[in-house]
Amino acid sequence: MVDAESFIDEKVAEIRDAIGDDTAIIALSGGVDSSTAAALAYEAVGENLVPVYVDTGLMRKGETEGIRETFDYMESLRVVDAQDRFLGALEGVTDPEAKRHAIGEQFIREFETVAREVGADHLVQGTIYPDRIESEGTIKSHHNVGGLPEAVDFESIVEPMRDLYKDEVREVARALDLQSVVSERMPFPGPGLAVRIVGEVTEETVHVAREATAVVEDELEDYDPWQAFAAVLGKATGVKGDNRVHGYVVAVRSVESRDGMTARAQELDWDTLQRIQSRITGSLDDVSRVVYDVTHKPPATIEYE
Repeated sequence: MVDAESFIDEKVAEIRDAIGDDTAIIALSGGVDSSTAAALAYEAVGENLVPVYVDTGLMRKGETEGIRETFDYMESLRVVDAQDRFLGALEGVTDPEAKRHAIGEQFIREFETVAREVGADHLVQGTIYPDRIESEGTIKSHHNVGGLPEAVDFESIVEPMRDLYKDEVREVARALDLQSVVSERMPFPGPGLAVRIVGEVTEETVHVAREATAVVEDELEDYDPWQAFAAVLGKATGVKGDNRVHGYVVAVRSVESRDGMTARAQELDWDTLQRIQSRITGSLDDVSRVVYDVTHKPPATIEYE
């Protein structure tokens, strides 16, 4: 386990040395990884740091409003509305790796635009060790590692937590006195809801994934999962009222894990599962059925794409 206090001292000095008196931007998503990186970088360079939250249109319900509230103490916070650009970049894309690369490139282009506006030469990211392991291996590209384009217009990319696991990041977040809503927050993938949609990402499938995930997170709060969400798998025939519908199939996923490298599907009671399916099919007219994923990691990954 990481010695959080020593780590903070070491990384604050490292960031200060890397950035100096220059301006840097931090890719801020609101998750524990990027939030912890932002806190470290803010302590290191203060107002020379410009936090940038990109609203990709692929975020959890209420995410953008939550970001504004949680990080309002950082006066230089930039919120970029890039929903149309991300959905445009994903139009017609169905291959999971192609999705991740399209998202990674679009993120970098958004950050480069802000960097030019504020005169920033450095990009700080909340990349952690599992991101690098999976990207450098053959599992999947993370948008902030293997998904990055070859040409990046930054003098340096600073990744203070690149050697930490998720549970170690949480230790550092607590030592930095970050709010529990951040330090204990459930992981959320950098590419957002795009990797919870099998096949092409559209406004409709994003809406289904977002609303269904909100139901799952709400219903499973007492189970304290490491990660829980809903994914959109495709379409299947169902019946609503007296009408046949060809609606979406939503998969519910809830896992226990320590660091995300391996995971076990949680055992949920039948009443809970029935309540989840009832709320999802009842509130989303275009969902015809709900299934529960009982697969561990391995052989599955936690996310779907």
